[in-house]
Amino acid sequence: MLEKLKVLYVDDEENNLISFQAYFKRQYQIYTAKGALEAFGLLKDIEINIIITDQKMPVMTGIEFLEKTIDIYPDAVRLLITGHADLDSVIDAINRGQVNKYVQKPWDWEKLNLIMENCSDIYKSRVELKLKNTELLKTNDELNRFIYSASHDLRSPLMSILGVVQLAKMDDSLDQEYFDIIENSVLKLDKYIRNIIDYYQNSRSDESLENLNFNELLHEIIDMLKNQDHSIKFVTDVKQKGEFIGDSFRLRVILINIISNAIKYRKPSSEQHTVTVKIVSENESVNLQIIDSGIGINPEHLPNIFKMFYRAQISNNKQGSGIGLYIVKESLDKIGGTISVTSTPHVGTTFEIIIPNKINP
Repeated sequence: MLEKLKVLYVDDEENNLISFQAYFKRQYQIYTAKGALEAFGLLKDIEINIIITDQKMPVMTGIEFLEKTIDIYPDAVRLLITGHADLDSVIDAINRGQVNKYVQKPWDWEKLNLIMENCSDIYKSRVELKLKNTELLKTNDELNRFIYSASHDLRSPLMSILGVVQLAKMDDSLDQEYFDIIENSVLKLDKYIRNIIDYYQNSRSDESLENLNFNELLHEIIDMLKNQDHSIKFVTDVKQKGEFIGDSFRLRVILINIISNAIKYRKPSSEQHTVTVKIVSENESVNLQIIDSGIGINPEHLPNIFKMFYRAQISNNKQGSGIGLYIVKESLDKIGGTISVTSTPHVGTTFEIIIPNKINP
């Protein structure tokens, strides 16, 4: 049998308290109080689900009393009873946000019963929603921790495999073609795992601001990525005017993903592939342009490239994971940045990014 909801009725007229308790005692656990002070004494010891009060009472009005109960029981449903059509009081009560229903004296018992049933449904819905939200937060937290842990645990054996492959490639007596296939597969999987980790960190962490040196940041990233293809020609142009305060982690994620794509999607027939990065940092914002001379993106794919797991059909057979540019867009949303892209098939692609300077928050 379900436990009855606990109802507190506050009124300075004792006859109203007695009749209310007699009428509703079978449906609810009824508690009564002759004024606000007595009611607060009950609220200290009993978890009340529905709070009902008359508006006209000595010491404290019904609205004032209900407002003071919000911190004690925020989920409780509140009902105000008025002895006359005091419209201003009703509007005031609703605007303050602490009253769900109001009733006029003398009340009709059938109508009051329907209102009580409605209050009961409201309370049960609030409790159910709160429980579901708690369960959802718990499930989401467990899923995030699982993804983060699994991603890190997967990288360790991958790096071991990659180390063995690189040692084997030094032996000229072995067929290098198979080792190249293994190495490329391991690197592709490792990048996908790193993307998952970046996504996790981006979704979980708040913006972390620090003073950035774009020249150092860019060359650090290029030194790390140029091992993907030593034939790539990098052209950099960095102009930084004064301090720039921004999120180093998310800027790295953004630049690494876009520059990595610019390296990957070169034209197979091209002898020289160029990746140009231009950065202009000023007082209000920084403008970043990443320009490549690669295979380009067909116009019909451009509206979708920032969607999760979207993979455009490409001509050099180097299909991506479909998560890198999604993470770029999510990272920019976190730090208030914008991104646009223009591309011409067989000519190249340009990404333009604008990020606000948080030097004056």
